[in-house]
Amino acid sequence: MLCMGVALYAFNGFLVSTVLPTAVGEIGGAELLSWSMTLYLVASIVAGASAALLKQRYGARTVLFAAALIFLAGTLAAALASDMNTVLFGRICQGIGEGIIAAICYALIPEMFPPALVPKVFGAEASVWAIAAFGGPVLAGSLTEAFSWRVAFLVNAPLIALFLLLALILVPSGSEAGRRLQFPTLRLSLLSAGLIAMLVAGLAGSALATATVIAGSMLLVLGAVRLDGRAEDSILPDGAFSTRSPLGLGLWVILLMPLSQATSSVYLVYSLQYLFGYRPTLAGALGALMAISWSLTAIGVANLRTERSRQTAIWLGPLLLVLGFATLAGAIGTVNIAMLAVAQVAIGAAFGSSWGYLSQMLMEATPSHERDKTSALLPTLQSAGFALGAALAGISANGAGLATAQSADAIRGVLTLTFAVALVWAIPASLAARRAVMLMR
Repeated sequence: MLCMGVALYAFNGFLVSTVLPTAVGEIGGAELLSWSMTLYLVASIVAGASAALLKQRYGARTVLFAAALIFLAGTLAAALASDMNTVLFGRICQGIGEGIIAAICYALIPEMFPPALVPKVFGAEASVWAIAAFGGPVLAGSLTEAFSWRVAFLVNAPLIALFLLLALILVPSGSEAGRRLQFPTLRLSLLSAGLIAMLVAGLAGSALATATVIAGSMLLVLGAVRLDGRAEDSILPDGAFSTRSPLGLGLWVILLMPLSQATSSVYLVYSLQYLFGYRPTLAGALGALMAISWSLTAIGVANLRTERSRQTAIWLGPLLLVLGFATLAGAIGTVNIAMLAVAQVAIGAAFGSSWGYLSQMLMEATPSHERDKTSALLPTLQSAGFALGAALAGISANGAGLATAQSADAIRGVLTLTFAVALVWAIPASLAARRAVMLMR
């Protein structure tokens, strides 16, 4: 049930990005195409951030049921839309529903499973993300070609119905109804504005305007975090993002690793097509090496028995990410497919080896009364990392001149720089993971 909830979240993002180009050919609105992903991501991140408070107030079962209905409404609105504005409304509803579903599914893990099984469950959910990266576009493309882009949207309907049935049977209904929780409207508004500004910063007309928008977005997000730290009913657990605690350092790792990997999600297949000359199918298959490596590694390390070996897996993952992106930048610069394959395997292994045990470490570092907040924050931070990483990768590539690069050498130079910039996020993730493990000992 928990994996299905995460799968609805993970698969839908990849599915919709594949089918919408076909949809705008029928209903128009190509100029709004980027907003379908921007509004969805912002809605899912903001909704996920509020999930722990909603769970405390109304109970997990009630909130999951309501979120699933919102998601279903958004799915139907998008599938039956006659214009792009309706699709955008549906995407906002999908983002709200799926953000809450994924966050609460993570929050239920320490409640529904004993500690010995927690890393295995986190590993299973991490594998769902990896499989979605490969299977989502394939499924969406097949349904669109065989039937219609509307069918690709509607495939979610029976899945959400099954999820609702399982949730009604399995999810506990307990809540803290006696508490009056103040909904964090101002904090979520600042967070929303900051995320939207960051995601559209690349549309600014000049480098100075882009830098100004990015600085403004960071101030808005930091303002939301500072206000939350002073609030009685906070969204974030105490000590979140502190560089002096395992919890704060671990949360930085959860944000920075996807932020770094997002560069591959945006530009790897592009590089394989325009530099290596591969057709889309082969390029997509090579791009899936990361997802396959992630899943296999997560399965392989799920039974580490000693605390020392689990801590080693936590810091080894981000280190593999650094090595993977250094190798990937070299592979792009030299147009070496063997190096590229090795880099993809290393990047996948980075996530597969560390993600489950890092999540468990964060649970153990959080006081029991705040574990809901930490658990719910994990998929939200992961999505935020991917979203911000994709935006920053686009800004980096466009700033280096990708749009005007004509020759293969020019394209190679821009993409090599773009993948090298991913190290800016991977290196501090490695340092933070090492420091967090040392503090846990």
